[in-house]
Amino acid sequence: MPYCVRWKPPNAPTSATTVGRLGCNWPCPTSTNCSCAGSDVTTAKPLAIALMGPTASGKTAAALDIARRLPCEIISVDSALVYRGMDIGTAKPTPAERAAVPHHLIDILEPTAAYSAMQFRDDALRLVTDIHARGKLPLLVGGTMLYFKALRDGLDDLPPADPAVRAQLDADAAQIGVPGLHARLAQCDPQTAARLKPNDAQRIQRALEIIALTGQPMSALLARAPKTALPFTLLPLALEPSDRSVLHQRIAERFDAMLAHEDGLLTEVTRLRARGDLHPGLPSMRCVGYRQAWEYLDGMYDMASLREKGIAATRQLAKRQLTWLRSMPDRLVIDCLAADAGAQVLKQVEIAVNRQDYH
Repeated sequence: MPYCVRWKPPNAPTSATTVGRLGCNWPCPTSTNCSCAGSDVTTAKPLAIALMGPTASGKTAAALDIARRLPCEIISVDSALVYRGMDIGTAKPTPAERAAVPHHLIDILEPTAAYSAMQFRDDALRLVTDIHARGKLPLLVGGTMLYFKALRDGLDDLPPADPAVRAQLDADAAQIGVPGLHARLAQCDPQTAARLKPNDAQRIQRALEIIALTGQPMSALLARAPKTALPFTLLPLALEPSDRSVLHQRIAERFDAMLAHEDGLLTEVTRLRARGDLHPGLPSMRCVGYRQAWEYLDGMYDMASLREKGIAATRQLAKRQLTWLRSMPDRLVIDCLAADAGAQVLKQVEIAVNRQDYH
């Protein structure tokens, strides 16, 4: 239904008007009652919330605060939470938390599988539509910034994975190492190689796979990819620390808790290793914490080194997440270290909901 951004019907509540701004959501008449005479008619898009932030920034707690006040459903935006049997190292929401509000895209795959940004976008768009149809607010929560970017900006038309090419690249990696593959990529696609670490096996192999399948560098294909408008309004909220040292302390405390728990990270990784179908090269086992625990159980270093390496890897993850966030200038930043951070997030969500007259 078309709506006027200025007109307010007789006896409407004051809060219904948003002069000169989208969202009053009152039907625009075609009579002279509307001063804009149809010039400001728009079709309002439904609302969805993106709650982003680095690891240990309090996203889950803030999302549950929103769920206690508003009818919503949570869509996980986390590349690790998709895997079953990986609960401790991913800081997965507890069964009680998941029972309190519907969660999606958690525990949907075995850790033997891969899950791409394209798959996420398809799943997220379908889920947002379904949640809106149920009359609820979609709340996209997580720290996998590539997924948020894929959702917001659309995706390129890159070819799907090719098992034969992957097998050859795995063989090449075994022979010359991942840094050797990175050096090869630097010759074929220096722009992509420059933004990847020399040990980022998954992304390096994907970039080389694209070259093998298309004959073109991934950077060139991405540059030509058109942006796709979302069928809903996405409010980007970012929980970011005003003091990184405090976030680092949170990260250390959380990792220590994962190691100290009787049924903690090491027990979980031991159980995963016992399956017999997993190996360190899988995307699931390259997740922060799992890689370090696997290497510790392989005898590569002692407990003190496991702690040091796990915390360092998590801090690096948080740094990359914050770098991604800074590339989103339209985001609304909330200090995740503030005592009332959850209340501030809820306030911004309620403002957006009221502006949209969302029910």
